Amino acid sequence: MTDLSQHLCEQVVAARAAGEPLYIRGADSKRLWHGHNCTAGVLDVADHKGIVDYQPGEMVLVARAGTPVAEIEHALAAQGQMLAFEPPLCAGRGTIGGTLACNSSGPGRPWGGSIRDAVLGVQLISGKGHLLNFGGRVMKNVAGYDVARLQAGALGSLGIISQISLKVMPQPETVATLALEMDAKTALDTMLRRANEPKPLSAACWFDGCLYLRLSGAESAVSRTAAAWGGDCVAPEATPWEALREYRLAAFGDQSLWRVSLRSDAPLPEARPPLLVDWGGALRWFSTDGEGTAAALTRYAASHGGYAGLFRPGVESTGMPDIPQLNPVQQRLHLRLKQAFDPDRILNPGRLYSWL
Repeated sequence: MTDLSQHLCEQVVAARAAGEPLYIRGADSKRLWHGHNCTAGVLDVADHKGIVDYQPGEMVLVARAGTPVAEIEHALAAQGQMLAFEPPLCAGRGTIGGTLACNSSGPGRPWGGSIRDAVLGVQLISGKGHLLNFGGRVMKNVAGYDVARLQAGALGSLGIISQISLKVMPQPETVATLALEMDAKTALDTMLRRANEPKPLSAACWFDGCLYLRLSGAESAVSRTAAAWGGDCVAPEATPWEALREYRLAAFGDQSLWRVSLRSDAPLPEARPPLLVDWGGALRWFSTDGEGTAAALTRYAASHGGYAGLFRPGVESTGMPDIPQLNPVQQRLHLRLKQAFDPDRILNPGRLYSWL
């Protein structure tokens, strides 16, 4: 375990005094997935790592930001516990700090929650080099709770995540996956119907003409549900869930990849079918072939109470646009938060939005 918090604070103070912006870098495993490139000098936090505290009986774990997610999951598995939000491991390189900064959650997100839901508290280094604490290690310590959650998806624009307190969950007794061949529309209808049943559904996705339903819970409940719902039982080593959480499915390809988050009951767009439907219908992945398609996806998402964002530019793309677009009120709120946490704008400038 290595605690570099004081050293990191000193680096921020020095950078601020010199007027030199900093690019916060952990394992750098998600740089091409989210946000804009940042050309500032590197502040390396990868060695600020280690599990600080883990109380299996309390189902709470505290870890420094540079701790690999794989290390955390290994420690939890030894106690029959897990991270319910199923973050990507990024070939073992992904860190818990980067996971929070990118708000990364896997296929079980509608049922197990996101990392934002699991965060109990954070220790943060501000743009002034101050070490700040928000939240705590138990649910009842709500002071600063919303500030801790603000770090989810902020891409380091509000401070350097130093330490995170998380609630963890027990592993299910039994897990089974069912596969049923059908088109996207039929799959979406089936997902919605199954999600409304009092059954142990824990993930639902569709791609390449096949619907996959994951059941997790007591062995008796899983067996009864599998028999009632039908379909082919998929061998554990052949299920899509790991490849899905790691963005390794062939459906993702190497083209520009857009993710649309919206109401699960929103109809599929007629003009452009999705590559993949996840989160029981609430997350849909599309490829694009130009600005017109991107604009159409943005309008489609907004018309159904959601938003569209460019997750990854294609091999021929020149960069990331500011997506999702914010209205003037939302921009002012972002700027006020930035002013409070990083008044000189030295932390990840332009990483989340080009103007932030």
